[in-house]
Parts: sequence; structure tokens; C-alpha cells
Amino acid sequence: MDKLEFKGAWNEVKGKAKQAYADLTDDDLTYAEGQEDEMVGKVQQKTGKTRDEVVDWLKSL
Repeated sequence: MDKLEFKGAWNEVKGKAKQAYADLTDDDLTYAEGQEDEMVGKVQQKTGKTRDEVVDWLKSL
């Protein structure tokens, strides 16, 4: 998958995540290479899920 395809897919995932949890913002879901753990941590704080639950949930969207 090239970067353009990934970006498109990520935008779709962000939209679904924000629909599921209204408290999530674009800043919470900003994907930056090398900062995945920071993003997952922000989502953990807002959703109350564990790291593994967040990762699995994002993958399932």
C-alpha cells in the first residue's frame, strides 16, 4: 500500500473512530510516523481502553 492509499484509509478510520467516540478530535487521531504510541495513548485516555484494545479496535475499523 503506498502512502496515498494509506492516508485515504486512515482518514476513513479517523471518521469511524470519531463517530464511535465523540470526544476524539483530529489532534487525538493525528497519525505521524514514529509517534504511533503517542496517538494510541491519547485514544486510550479518551476511551478508557487498554493499548491492545485500542490497536485492535483501530485495525477493525
